[in-house]
Amino acid sequence: MGYVRSVNASSPAPGRIVLLTTSHRVAPGLLSWPAWQALRAADAVLCADGAHPQLPYLREAGIAVAEAAPTAQELVDACAGGRTVVVVATGEGEPALTDGLARLAGTGRIRMPELELLPASYDLPGARLLDLVQVMDRIRAECPWSSRQTHEGLAKYGIEEAYELVEAIEAGDREELREELGDVLLQVVFHARIAEEHPEAPFSIDDVAGGIVAKLIHRHPHVFGEETAETPEEVKAHWLRTKAEEKRRSSVTEGIPLGQPGLALAAKLASRARTAGLDVPLPQGEGIGYELLALAARAESAGTDPETALRAAARTYRDAIRRAEGVDPREDEDPS
Repeated sequence: MGYVRSVNASSPAPGRIVLLTTSHRVAPGLLSWPAWQALRAADAVLCADGAHPQLPYLREAGIAVAEAAPTAQELVDACAGGRTVVVVATGEGEPALTDGLARLAGTGRIRMPELELLPASYDLPGARLLDLVQVMDRIRAECPWSSRQTHEGLAKYGIEEAYELVEAIEAGDREELREELGDVLLQVVFHARIAEEHPEAPFSIDDVAGGIVAKLIHRHPHVFGEETAETPEEVKAHWLRTKAEEKRRSSVTEGIPLGQPGLALAAKLASRARTAGLDVPLPQGEGIGYELLALAARAESAGTDPETALRAAARTYRDAIRRAEGVDPREDEDPS
């Protein structure tokens, strides 16, 4: 083994193996202090991947790294005499090596070196979002369906995923909630990826994230500025004030999407008017529409979301129908 000084494998000191793992989502060279200590104290440092992103930085720091992929037996022999060998793991880890070491240990015939798994770098919160962006880039480039999608063609999926998210929340299903949040996030990343290709006004997921970060900071002066807020009501007042300054709207109704469900639309209009201190009587007219408008306004004034309330009542009605049919209401009526 040219990467380490030959030592009698029968030496009583079994040595130590350090399996060093790194995250590809963290800039190369940003290793933990225990990792640098282990690298500098090692008798040999090995890496099976000659293109590993950490190698240039390790060598720049004076760490001699041998590009080698030893077998489990070779690695055990290299540790004989109390030597320490650090293995810089590849992105896939070292399953063949660790499995081989487990098999050797299982024989009971070999005194095994001490084995330590040492994380050299850790993912920051949100780091997996980088993976999502990379996966979306590849899908957009290589998938026959995804490569042809447009904002307009995907719009209906955004609505569907949002409703499925609400359903998971109302059902209290934590696993479903996690999955549906992912589906909603996919819509955001997908649209942002398509937007990059616009010939005149392109923007990226970083522009999207940067915009919402700036908005959140500006609308939370009690967190990032010198304002104070002790109650949720004061926070809402800050939010509405800064939002009004940003939008410079001439009416409180501006920005309310008219395409949303009718009960939600009615409640939003009532909320805007009430928050602005406008005493606007509900229009009087004949028909169920005006009756529903009055109900929605009454619900909003009482702090109840009429859409949520109606969905809850509708689910109860659905269960009653299924019981009348002799079907267990708990059975999933739509496995898809």
